[in-house]
Amino acid sequence: METGRKVTTSDRIKDLILSDGLRPGDLLPTEGELCSRLGVSRSNVREAIRKLSTLDIVDVRHGHGTYVGEMTLDALVEALVFRGVLSPGDDLDALRDVVEVRKALDHGMSEQIVDAMAGSSNPDLSALVDEMVSMAAEGRTFPQQDRAFHTGLLAHLGNSLVGQLVAAFWDVHTAVLPKLNVAVASDLEQTAKAHGLMLEAAESGDAAAFRDAITAHYEPIMRALEKK
Repeated sequence: METGRKVTTSDRIKDLILSDGLRPGDLLPTEGELCSRLGVSRSNVREAIRKLSTLDIVDVRHGHGTYVGEMTLDALVEALVFRGVLSPGDDLDALRDVVEVRKALDHGMSEQIVDAMAGSSNPDLSALVDEMVSMAAEGRTFPQQDRAFHTGLLAHLGNSLVGQLVAAFWDVHTAVLPKLNVAVASDLEQTAKAHGLMLEAAESGDAAAFRDAITAHYEPIMRALEKK
């Protein structure tokens, strides 16, 4: 019979969180209680807690205890950023991979976004588009507005995991880009205006136009990568 990998103390603490019905922000049993319930030493518990803390599964608050973490994708972002700058390569495969993942996520959620936003009015997103167009005309980049726009679109879905994934890969993209010395695309205005086209298409319920706008949005960075 094939056996699975060895069950670790970290695994057992995760099982305990589930079996006890604990939620993010809830206090875990004390170190002594964990040792007693799991039948392991304090050193094993401490090592497991350190491991789970790096994954944001638990949050150690010194002097207060250990809590169930928010389980964000921060650890994923850090690992991908490091991967991207560790061995960038002459053709910048790392950054290109991240851009392709962002495109795939945007295209993959296009139907749901359009369905959710059709017939709606979104002055907050429209204001972000105006800011991006204005900043692009001045030759200025607009990372904060870009991130807020994409997360704003996804907020209509009510799917927190997708929102976290898109935000995570956006963070990796913007963190890796300056480290790899990719020149800022000269046509910032195309990128800015593409956001407006995405919003217009979503509000009008036109999924095909929305996908075309996504493609236009990524063309400048893809051209910049091809020139390297």
